[in-house]
Amino acid sequence: MGLWHKHAGIAYLAVFLGVTGHASSEFVSVLSGMAGPELSVWRFLLGGAGLVLLAILLPAGRNLVEPFKTHGLQLVGLSFFGVTLAYLMFHWSLDFATVPQVATMVTTVPIFVGLINLRLNRQPFTGAKIITGLSAVLGVALLITDGYLLKLAGSGQNLLGVLMAMMCAAFVGTYAVTIRPIIGRYGALRITAVTMMIGAAGLWLVVGVLWGIWVNPVTVFDRPSSQVASLLTIGIWNTTITQYLWIGGLAAVPDITRGSYLFFLKPVIAAFLAVLFLSQTLTLLEGLAIAVICMSVLVEALWGWLRRGDPR
Repeated sequence: MGLWHKHAGIAYLAVFLGVTGHASSEFVSVLSGMAGPELSVWRFLLGGAGLVLLAILLPAGRNLVEPFKTHGLQLVGLSFFGVTLAYLMFHWSLDFATVPQVATMVTTVPIFVGLINLRLNRQPFTGAKIITGLSAVLGVALLITDGYLLKLAGSGQNLLGVLMAMMCAAFVGTYAVTIRPIIGRYGALRITAVTMMIGAAGLWLVVGVLWGIWVNPVTVFDRPSSQVASLLTIGIWNTTITQYLWIGGLAAVPDITRGSYLFFLKPVIAAFLAVLFLSQTLTLLEGLAIAVICMSVLVEALWGWLRRGDPR
């Protein structure tokens, strides 16, 4: 973690690698064939356990109790809103809305990060950030709908799912900004492990009480092999590894709003993975949409240099 703070390039790389993990989460969720609320519990029980195990294996992360002495209530609150509610909304939204609809709305996370960062830390959310952010969102919408924006409209039920996905983006953005000072004090691994496991416990309780589904993690291998593979993928790759890199990287970058703009590349990465591994082809419009998204991220990354000739 100290290395991330000393070298901004490594921190931005960690964020980018975290985004690659987020890039397939919607699709793995659908492939699991499991209802959203139950899947959210499985994801964070497995992913949170993986993070705790990783913390225990590394000397710097073993003392998981220490952060509670100074930030106990704050950690519980952030875990509930940033993990329990956020990812309950995310997986549940896929029961109502389509993958393109959910993927488009979730990519608004950087905009919420910028707004919350402005509110809490007074770090300017400049006109350039707003323009590049909105351009990237439009590019995302064009990419995942192949230009048919009416696909994002849908029925009233779809609208409910879209609103859930937007709530997820708002909660995740707030969590990413608010947790940053605590990570700076105790390290990304410990705080990510602690909040993911508290969030998992919250999900287990909420889904058990409201849906009557009490997930028993020891039964994971009693399921069909295809579902086991999906659960392990979304637990270990899309949660344990991805959340550590994404949250830790954002906590270490010099400008968290700028760092969060890498999240706009999420559907671009998903598209290239589909081309590489599924032999899919990109249409001309999809290629243009990718160019718009990448250009928006690039302009924001180089804005200081473009405006003042400042290489930072």
